[in-house]
Amino acid sequence: MKKKYKKNKNNNQTSFYFEDFLETNKKTKILKKPNNFQDRIYLLFFLFFSLILIFSIKITHISLNNKDIFNLKDQNSKFTLLRRDIVDRNDVIISRNINTFHVGVDPKLIKDKQNFLIKLRLNFPEIQIEEIKKKIYGKKYFRLKTRINQVQKEKFWALGEKGIRFEPFQARMYTHGDLFSHIIGQVDYDNYGVSGLEKYFDRELKKKELIHQPLKLTLDSNIQHIIKKELNNALETFRATGGAALLMDVNNGEILSLVSLPNYNINRRITIKDQNYINKITKGVYELGSIFKTFTVALAIDQKIVQPETIIKNIPKKIKCSIHEITDMKEHPANLSVEEILVRSSNVGSVILAKKIGEERYKNFIDKTKLTKNPIIELEEVGVPHKLKWNRCKLETISFGHGITTTPLQATTLYASMVNGGRLITPSFIQKNNKKNSDKIISSKTSKQISGILRQVVTSREGTASLADKKGYHVGGKTGTAESYGNSKKRINTFISIFPSNEPNYTLFLMLENPKINKDLIYDYRGVKTKAPYNTSGWNSVYVAGKIIEKIGPILAINNKDFTDQYVVEKIN
Repeated sequence: MKKKYKKNKNNNQTSFYFEDFLETNKKTKILKKPNNFQDRIYLLFFLFFSLILIFSIKITHISLNNKDIFNLKDQNSKFTLLRRDIVDRNDVIISRNINTFHVGVDPKLIKDKQNFLIKLRLNFPEIQIEEIKKKIYGKKYFRLKTRINQVQKEKFWALGEKGIRFEPFQARMYTHGDLFSHIIGQVDYDNYGVSGLEKYFDRELKKKELIHQPLKLTLDSNIQHIIKKELNNALETFRATGGAALLMDVNNGEILSLVSLPNYNINRRITIKDQNYINKITKGVYELGSIFKTFTVALAIDQKIVQPETIIKNIPKKIKCSIHEITDMKEHPANLSVEEILVRSSNVGSVILAKKIGEERYKNFIDKTKLTKNPIIELEEVGVPHKLKWNRCKLETISFGHGITTTPLQATTLYASMVNGGRLITPSFIQKNNKKNSDKIISSKTSKQISGILRQVVTSREGTASLADKKGYHVGGKTGTAESYGNSKKRINTFISIFPSNEPNYTLFLMLENPKINKDLIYDYRGVKTKAPYNTSGWNSVYVAGKIIEKIGPILAINNKDFTDQYVVEKIN
């Protein structure tokens, strides 16, 4: 910088001013600094404007687009059903596919493996930690638990481990647990039926065109629950090792209930090897004893050999056949009518009637009823009755239910035919068109007579099923006490009932395996308080059947449209 002097002419005062130079000694003007603050405002304005423009375009696009991205139906469409629902006769869900998960672990993402094992032990004590230890220190992904529910998923999620993975898949859920275990069956992890109705109707249940149409069964969940509960109580009361019950419509063969105990929870995938868990109704093969006397009497009457009131005179106390002797459990009068032979359950009387019928006619009856053939039902779990060899004494023993095997399903179906007018029916879990079979095994007249005799088995003083007589239900039936085929140590106490006997609609089969006398149980036997004198069907199976009929009777009356219509018409008239 350099000073310059200038003299003032008026007062001779000297003044000065400064002149700036750059360091390069070049004369120039001072440059003004740029305004950075203003540039930043422009930049921010541009950014906000761009964001507003982007959001505006997006909103416009969404509003003009026809597709509703928030549509719940669109979200649910990702869950494509693989199998149809199964429902009971009242549309109560029995089986349904749901979304569920497997849980796996990627060891590489587990930082503190020891801490992870401790958390697993505390939260999931059922998991085998020793098995997990072998895998957690490896590098391969492994599955920790299969088929977890939502509660378990949340517990695994709460562990806070990155290495936990959830694998979604469709699982079959059975809403009643063990209630229908011997009927419904199970599916495998790939949704293929492996047992029960799930296997029998596997293709039908996977048809895409029917996927939203449930498979409707003839079963009634309410009745199934009642029968199972009473049968469970019976196993405890009589200390039986097993039991079974079957309720069938005698007119069309529809099965309303099938219970076999012990049972199991079909939601749990476990291997059961104990033969006591088989379906005793369809797969169990037994000598069912005295219930066969009903068939002998019916055939003798239908062949016009005798009438119900025909007196059979001079019945011996025993009949010798080959090296065996056939006797009665208790002494009967020497002269009995045909209906009394059935009411009193006389073995010797049944043998005499069978001889009158003859082997050829009895053979034809057995063949026509298919008692010794494989049962026809929508299950693969069926028993095969032993081949019947008509050797010496076979006719005599068959007449009272020994020396011939069949399944409870077949015996109950034949009883239905005995009381429905004589028509053969086919049992089923599926509602059919109720087409009536024209094939008959006995006449309508004989059928009516048999129903009347079965009622006397319950009401007569000499009958063997008095404990089943429940007011208002007109119960009839026949008892049977026998052995399991091939196992003389296994006792089988059975009772097949029909109700109402004046116009039969239902038949109920009930069986107890190896029951014992309950010394503390007091019976109301024809108005007298007493204890059981014998370990026979009349003192256990009949007792249980009576309790069941008393409880399911009102439900059957409510659900039976014909009964309701008839009742309403009678009330109006």
